Amino acid sequence: MAETVVKFGTDGWRGIIADDFTYANVRVAAAAIANYVLAHEDAAAGVCLAYDTRFGSHSFAKVVAEVLAGAGIPVAMAVEITPTPALSYAVRERKAAGGVMITSSHNPAEWNGVKYKASYGGSGKPSIMSAIEGYLDKPLVKAAKPAPIETVDFNPDYIAAITRFVDLDAIRASGYKFLLDCMYGAGRGVVAGVFTRAHIPFVEIRSEINPAFPGINPEPILPHIKASQVAVVAERCDAGLVVDGDADRIGAVDEHGNVVDAHKIFAVILKWLLERKKWPGDVTRAFNTTKMLDRICAKYGRRLHEHGIGFKYVCDLMLEEEILIGGEESGGIGISRHLPERDGMLNSLLLANVMADEKKTLGQLVAALQEEFGEHQYGRIDMHIDEELKQSAIARASALKDKAGVADFAGLKVLRVETLDGIKFFLEEPACADKLNAAETWVLLRASGTEPLLRVYCESCSVQSVGRVLAAAEAFVLQGRAV
Repeated sequence: MAETVVKFGTDGWRGIIADDFTYANVRVAAAAIANYVLAHEDAAAGVCLAYDTRFGSHSFAKVVAEVLAGAGIPVAMAVEITPTPALSYAVRERKAAGGVMITSSHNPAEWNGVKYKASYGGSGKPSIMSAIEGYLDKPLVKAAKPAPIETVDFNPDYIAAITRFVDLDAIRASGYKFLLDCMYGAGRGVVAGVFTRAHIPFVEIRSEINPAFPGINPEPILPHIKASQVAVVAERCDAGLVVDGDADRIGAVDEHGNVVDAHKIFAVILKWLLERKKWPGDVTRAFNTTKMLDRICAKYGRRLHEHGIGFKYVCDLMLEEEILIGGEESGGIGISRHLPERDGMLNSLLLANVMADEKKTLGQLVAALQEEFGEHQYGRIDMHIDEELKQSAIARASALKDKAGVADFAGLKVLRVETLDGIKFFLEEPACADKLNAAETWVLLRASGTEPLLRVYCESCSVQSVGRVLAAAEAFVLQGRAV
């Protein structure tokens, strides 16, 4: 039955087009959302609806609109391709009951999805998503008269909002040139339009609509941003700014074509906010992100919240406390003055602003951070292994939890263990002993709860150390085959 296929997770539901992501199942998902809105929100305030560049996104959005309107819920539907944060901004500014985004974000081309955004302009809390899922097997009563469906351009107001956060005159005066990589996604033309109007030099690549995402997944990490690495050097740019398929996550490349990971992006923006803007608020970071952020917060006297992996934790904290900025390992960074939401477009503009204010290229900004707060290098491997091997690795790692100080992992002495979300070992790395202000060495094993996947994360004081620890951790995981 369709209702057994549709399952709402952290942000919504996603599936493979024409397999489980069908018109019939999209109607099931839309009906559950409609029932939730009717029962828990001011349905008369309506729902905002948008879509990305994926195959069929527009037509799937029309199906959602028909279901919602048929239940008596007014719909404001995007007139064109829209980034996810633009939809979230519209939901909050229009005081809508909620929002629906047709996208599968950074997933491969064969996927699509239905994201739900709550009335505050961010991902639904776990309680909201659980409530929506609870309506999957409930019938939807049609209204006596369908509500109206209006088409709206959500982009102009959103673009004006993110533009207000930055000093375009300073960026233009800096003389820096930027590469913009949209990865064939919904960010196409957004920052490019801002830069065009402000007369800021740029080159935009992969901005055409191509639902096949040829040769890549629209995720702003290696190997999918090799085109940015090449283009930023060939076009003599001072930084490459990359956003994922629905433009809520950011990646970057420096002027030499080196990848600048999300941890460094977060750190660069954080230091600038604390030093230049001096805006109030705490900082949040996920369990698998760089501890350089801890050192920055300590210097500027800001409280740091460490939480589980996923932007939902950032969003929850932003709704409950005064949070300046929060983020996760995958490039999702949010600033609460804007939205309790990830926003790759805003963060692209902010990186350009930081470069202008500090009079440094992106590579120089990262080098300055490493010099001041100690060299922090990071790596991750995704191990697609069977469930038995995955559980064996977690069990063997768990057995080491109570042996800190005597046990070793990946050939290094275990100093302490943390288990907030996965199993994280802090290790004694001799290669870091003689380095000034060296980063702590840690490795984290985290098993997916929904697929045969185990992710291994590592941070240390050098690229070489990260490589050695990851290789040793991978060998540790694979040892389970012989057990």
